[in-house]
Amino acid sequence: MADIFAEDTIEAIARDLFPEDVAVGFAFPWGAPEGMLPGEPSGLVRPTQKRLAEFAAGRRAAHQAMERLGVPVRAVAHGLDRAPVWPRGLVGGISHTDTHCLAVVAQDTDYAALGLDLEADEDLPRDLIEVVCTPAERGWLSVQPHEVRGRLARLIFSAKECAYKAQFGLTRQLIGFEAFEITPDLETGQFEATFTQDVLPFTRGACLHGQFAFGGGIILTGMALPGKDAAR
Repeated sequence: MADIFAEDTIEAIARDLFPEDVAVGFAFPWGAPEGMLPGEPSGLVRPTQKRLAEFAAGRRAAHQAMERLGVPVRAVAHGLDRAPVWPRGLVGGISHTDTHCLAVVAQDTDYAALGLDLEADEDLPRDLIEVVCTPAERGWLSVQPHEVRGRLARLIFSAKECAYKAQFGLTRQLIGFEAFEITPDLETGQFEATFTQDVLPFTRGACLHGQFAFGGGIILTGMALPGKDAAR
């Protein structure tokens, strides 16, 4: 697995997870909650200082990604479902840990949806493995070296979060961990997220393709769904 454990900045690692026409932005999720545009924080309900700092960092990262994409910087509202509301003509994703925040943005003429997730590179607690992982995924974990099983379970968790965010951009449906089955390829840094149930327009057996990497104490997962393939 050494080839996917990149030692580089989180931003550079994320850049390699997406096609060139997907822009990446970065911010640190701490400090003063600066850089928000009018209307962006209006959907927040009594946020803590930490939550407001993380939210502001996500918007700064999104603004930076828009600049890099070469489009006007516009507000990214906070939806009632807590998901970002991207400006017309754009799709995107935002994710953060306690130490890093990333955003990805693309034109909706090129992509139907983007998925992005960051997780601390730590073992998934054992009591969560049965909650997060299907029997097939637990079977795959059981044949991995014992010392990395918890870490790879965290990778499965991140891949499901990434796939969930991508599908939600199209379906607006809340689904559980059991709705996806993740197949990671540890040699290539790619994974497949296969639907185990119908979530229209996706049908059971439909497969979303993503990539993952480890670096800087973070597990990163990302996917970009081309418009013409999004419902296949």
